[in-house]
Amino acid sequence: MLLGKGEGELTVFRIGGMDCADCARGLEKKVGAIGSVYQVSVNFGAAKMSVHHDGSAADTIVRTVRQAGYEAVLEKDRKQLENQSFWLKNKKAWSTLISGAIFLLAWALDLFAGTSESVLVWFYAAAILVGGFRIAKSGIYGLKSKTLGIDFLMTIAVIGAAVIGQWEEGAAVVFLFSLGETLEAYTMERTRNSLRSLMKLAPDEALVIRDGQEIRVPVEEITVGEIILVKPGEKIAMDGRVIEGFSTVNQAPITGESVPVEKNVDDDVYAGTINEQGALKIRVTKRFEENTLSKIVHLVEEAQAQKAPSQRFVDVFSQYYTPAVIVIAALIAIVPPLLLQQPWDLWFYRALMMLVVACPCALVISTPVSIVSAIGNAAKHGILIKGGVHLERLGAIDHIAFDKTGTLTVGTPEVVSVATLDGHTEEDVMTIAASLEAMSEHPLAAAILRYAKKLGVSPKATSEFTSVTGRGVQASVDGRTYYLGNPRWFKNEHQFSLGAIESLIEERQQKGETLMLLGTGQKVIALIGLADQLRPESAGVVKKLRDIGVKQVAMLTGDNKGTAQAVAQRIGLTDYRAELLPADKLSAIQDWQSSSKGVAMVGDGINDAPALAAATVGIAMGGAGSDTAMETADLTLMADDLTKLPYAIGLSRRTLRIIKQNIAFSLLVKVVFLLMILFGYSTLWMAVLADTGSSLIVIANGMRLLRSKEE
Repeated sequence: MLLGKGEGELTVFRIGGMDCADCARGLEKKVGAIGSVYQVSVNFGAAKMSVHHDGSAADTIVRTVRQAGYEAVLEKDRKQLENQSFWLKNKKAWSTLISGAIFLLAWALDLFAGTSESVLVWFYAAAILVGGFRIAKSGIYGLKSKTLGIDFLMTIAVIGAAVIGQWEEGAAVVFLFSLGETLEAYTMERTRNSLRSLMKLAPDEALVIRDGQEIRVPVEEITVGEIILVKPGEKIAMDGRVIEGFSTVNQAPITGESVPVEKNVDDDVYAGTINEQGALKIRVTKRFEENTLSKIVHLVEEAQAQKAPSQRFVDVFSQYYTPAVIVIAALIAIVPPLLLQQPWDLWFYRALMMLVVACPCALVISTPVSIVSAIGNAAKHGILIKGGVHLERLGAIDHIAFDKTGTLTVGTPEVVSVATLDGHTEEDVMTIAASLEAMSEHPLAAAILRYAKKLGVSPKATSEFTSVTGRGVQASVDGRTYYLGNPRWFKNEHQFSLGAIESLIEERQQKGETLMLLGTGQKVIALIGLADQLRPESAGVVKKLRDIGVKQVAMLTGDNKGTAQAVAQRIGLTDYRAELLPADKLSAIQDWQSSSKGVAMVGDGINDAPALAAATVGIAMGGAGSDTAMETADLTLMADDLTKLPYAIGLSRRTLRIIKQNIAFSLLVKVVFLLMILFGYSTLWMAVLADTGSSLIVIANGMRLLRSKEE
């Protein structure tokens, strides 16, 4: 796709078989060295590479990727690569299979047929050549890219084994290492498939109504404004708005909601969701590439590409660690024979073992596989995390601040009390109130009209209607003038004496109600209390957050103190601050950050932008269909569901634990086997088995995060 003027062209490639972090770094450097390329990044987790170039580099990039031993196609052709079987995408699997067969044949001939050593050497050499050619090629490629990876170290080890006549050991090293890489590729493929499964949620075709005819059309060819028909049980292929029909839609694939949502005319629907009951006609509002599902997948891939602090540390560590290992291995091979008159072949063999054991493969892969798995799991549960750094930070927070309106509350005011005076009935006063508000579009007016409808009363005709912004309305009903507005308006501008009802007004306001007074020119005849309703889950979420160790759960709101206090008491908040402007919310977040491990701010992603940006982790509510929420927040709860927040924090903490486990295990295995080498208890093939085995174990441990479920 074309970028801004003068910025050149961005080409995105999908890379088949990308399972080695060292190779990814080497490939990134090699492609970056192409003359017409000026920026390149490889997303190891998603096997995806983005390249900025002048428009002429695509073919050269594909050739360079193939030279590294992988396959690449443009993003628009990704299905060509992703639909291939594992055996076609990972050609190393075939060389592993053939090399293993030759090695096992030679081993069987030696064990059962007593074949001569000279014949067996040819079998072992063939196994090394078949299985080791790709390893040596990748190792030399990495060396040219100034990246000393595990392939290069293995190449040295195998050549060294052949030099000292340990052909069987060399063949065993090649086979075990290739087998380990193949198994790693398979497990990483499973990790990536968890993300690709999101993209497969949307069907490839949709039933489009064109010229009165229903025809099946690929989703890429459907344009904005066209009408699609979705029958019961079918998946919705495009983002759009219902123009005809009624149904319930399962939105769990996008938002994580467990309960289907009713959809009627003018309601929005999203690609990848499932129409359950009735037929729906939907007018398309976004192209397939721009729909909510595509954006989620794109943002998740970007998130998986961003390196978490622990991953950046491991990457930097391995860059210095690998060259140091080569230097130490060389010293082990040279110093004892030269200075201590030790056997040259013994210490050369031990140096080879040290090269293999000290390879940082398991250490390098321990963090990214955990981050990729956790972010993919979160996406499937309706939680969009923008990067590994935010995932790690979320697990460390001990303060959480919530906005009130639309976050802890539903965001829609409702009538909660009606106090009538002077002998009027509730039906009488609500008829008059509804009549006055029938022409208003204010949210409080809508609440009054909903309540009147619930009572079964209808508005009457009015005349001389006047609206005073921020204060109230007045009109004539049945020839008599009525006023409906806030207490200040009645007291200050209409000179009403509220002495008799002052205590009642104060009592209602302390309960968190917004009061509307209804009166004639002489007296008040009713007090109508309205309040934004708390989300049913708010209190339970606050309790769970405190149970999992969040020290302070607070609320920041622009509402009055009475309303804020009532809400805080009802849901068990530890603190609240009321009557705040956006700058005041920002100051509160900054104050808490100085005395905490980390502060999360939960808001709507727009009104609370300064506080969300300043917080350690900014969390937006209701990202489904909202570009702003998905783009601005560090973490988005797609379903507007607070119950996902404790799960997200728990997932973050589990991820941190698993990363620490993986790093500790990787280092422990190396220390144990280095000691075994030092005291002569290890062999070269055992060293390879230890390195490969530890890599597989940390991958499997990281992939456990894919299966984490909500309690």
